[in-house]
Amino acid sequence: MSDPSAPTWQPLPTLAERVAAGRAVRQRVPRRELARLGDRRRDPLGIIARQNEDRVPELVPLRTERMSASPFTFYRGTAALMAADLANGPSSGIRVASCGDAHVSNFGFYASPARELLFDLNDFDEAAWAPWEWDLKRLVTSIVIAGQVSSRDDAVVQDAARGAVRTYARALRASLRRSPTQRYYTHFAATAADDTLDGASRRALRAAIRDARKRTGERAARRTTEIDAAGRRVFVENPPAMTHAPAEVVRGIRAEMERYVHSAGVDIRMLLQNFTVADVARRVVGVGSVGTRCYLIVFEDGDGNTLLLQAKQAGRSVLVEHGGLVQPPELDEYIEQHGQGGRVVALQRILQAASDPFLGHLRSEAGIELYVRQFHDMKGGIDIETLDDVPFARYAQACAAVLARAHSQSPAVAVVSGYVGGGRAIAEPLLEWAYGYAAVSREDYDAFFEAAVAPGIPSAG
Repeated sequence: MSDPSAPTWQPLPTLAERVAAGRAVRQRVPRRELARLGDRRRDPLGIIARQNEDRVPELVPLRTERMSASPFTFYRGTAALMAADLANGPSSGIRVASCGDAHVSNFGFYASPARELLFDLNDFDEAAWAPWEWDLKRLVTSIVIAGQVSSRDDAVVQDAARGAVRTYARALRASLRRSPTQRYYTHFAATAADDTLDGASRRALRAAIRDARKRTGERAARRTTEIDAAGRRVFVENPPAMTHAPAEVVRGIRAEMERYVHSAGVDIRMLLQNFTVADVARRVVGVGSVGTRCYLIVFEDGDGNTLLLQAKQAGRSVLVEHGGLVQPPELDEYIEQHGQGGRVVALQRILQAASDPFLGHLRSEAGIELYVRQFHDMKGGIDIETLDDVPFARYAQACAAVLARAHSQSPAVAVVSGYVGGGRAIAEPLLEWAYGYAAVSREDYDAFFEAAVAPGIPSAG
């Protein structure tokens, strides 16, 4: 932001100047260079093993089991490997606020504060500032791997991946016709595209929406808790997915809730005065996240009404840890003050069109950094592997449009759009990169399966 009290006022660059600056980057890094894979100077099994060192030891075998299910689930759990590989390849150098793990399964539905069902990015554990193409390459490669695992014709997979890149480019260009404020308010209502879809895509969308609307916190509380002899609502154990947290963890979370409350909005602070913590359970989440500390907290008021919150451990972004990206000083200072949980919350609020009002963060006395959000709250998604070919391509394009909307919140959006262009010229290099990286990831999966999976667990590849 410019300082109006400065002796001489200088206007900011115009849209045309910023787009031209993006085009000029092509001279330094031609778009065709983005097809080139970097030199693989990393130990994939070593990186995975190092990630496991800071995880709950008894859950590491479950992480291995989930990652071994197929080349696609392995890819979902290896954002760190990809960050290390991207760091060794060519880059446009144009940075935006990035998701860090923008594969197709990290998009989905959730309820806005106004209770409208939105479609957006829904995972920000690895969010950081990074070159825009890192997110897009992760998305396009996930389309390729998901297509291959579901045994689709290669022409279908190529068309879906190519269509996603072009959709991203067109959506970026369209965003430039809006002011920064208008871009901020842009969102994707889950039902908005219903009338434009073919029959198969419409049926897939409507089924996913029905499922998402059923997934409320109240329903989850009914399904995962019971009333004990003292009249208190407690979690029902379902090992290893759900187990009661140790007594010291429960005491710590009760004591540290005040820190979380002060990181949320004033309205949430007031609302939570109606509730008290009833019980805490440790819950297993995701694929790559298995083994990180994640807790479900059930609150109840005096009349049996419940609220479910999830507190999840936040570590350094893989874009920093393994991708070597230096972050803006402002973000480093923010992390110093609020921890990695604060980073996740801050970047989620930037990248999502409308975020959970219960988002907050805390840093425990033991040094564990967590971010907090509602559990479920109409959160749902679409299993892209189960879709027919036409809905598969439509879903890929929807994810790309959402990613473009997220990137359009960054001041460099016009520079990115100028570099990307209309989408045709850059689609082929990114498609080539995605296919090349899908082969790399498959090699890593085969090595992982051979080294880490006990005999008798079949590969889905």
